[in-house]
Amino acid sequence: MWCDRRLLRSWLRAALLLCAASGATAAPCTPETFEEQAFTVCHADPAIHDIRLFLKRPDGTNFSQLEALPADGLLFATNAGMFTPEYTPAGLYIENAIERKSLNTRASGYGNFHIQPNGVFWVQDGKAAISTTADYAALKPSAEIATQSGPMLVVNGRINGKFDGNGPSRNIRNGIGVTAAGEIAVAISDEPVSFGVFARLFRDHLKSPNALYFDGSVSRLRVTGEKRDLFGPPLGPLLGVYQKQN
Repeated sequence: MWCDRRLLRSWLRAALLLCAASGATAAPCTPETFEEQAFTVCHADPAIHDIRLFLKRPDGTNFSQLEALPADGLLFATNAGMFTPEYTPAGLYIENAIERKSLNTRASGYGNFHIQPNGVFWVQDGKAAISTTADYAALKPSAEIATQSGPMLVVNGRINGKFDGNGPSRNIRNGIGVTAAGEIAVAISDEPVSFGVFARLFRDHLKSPNALYFDGSVSRLRVTGEKRDLFGPPLGPLLGVYQKQN
């Protein structure tokens, strides 16, 4: 059956708004196929959802696992940026408007984080954005939450020029995009994929002019009401999307 994707997304947004007003819970995550490869995609709207970052508990210990996040009102959660061997963020990390780690402006280094440009996902005044590290440094926003990772997958509608169309490096990958309407799309591949395919998923399928890579082989996704494999090594920053409390 043919379906206009724009109409479908408009319907989804309307359903989310209706459910938020009524207190009901809409299923935010769906299995999707793109270029014959399987993904799970979750949608959120910062106008009607509470977008939160987690790193440490009040006692100073790391959450480390998605299962450890508060369950009340949780819709979905995922790992949200690269981290050091000590499980501290590799770059900027802001939680509850408090900067816990400063912006990492090193242009070179080991690993995917330093593939340029890298970038920052951030939320301010109920609006989400993704900026390159250089643009974020110039903007100096008063972000309530922010997490730096890399590389950028899509920058102003263009695929990162460092990627091959469908290169040989295949991995489970997760990342985040922000649509032109300001909605959030979180995606994880359900099979190993290349950077090129993953970037096109955000640009062409999820209509995100800017998208940021979170991580690879360690990546997981927790969805309330679904049984997913959450077993894996400790994680650093975590992102949780919650129902807003009235």
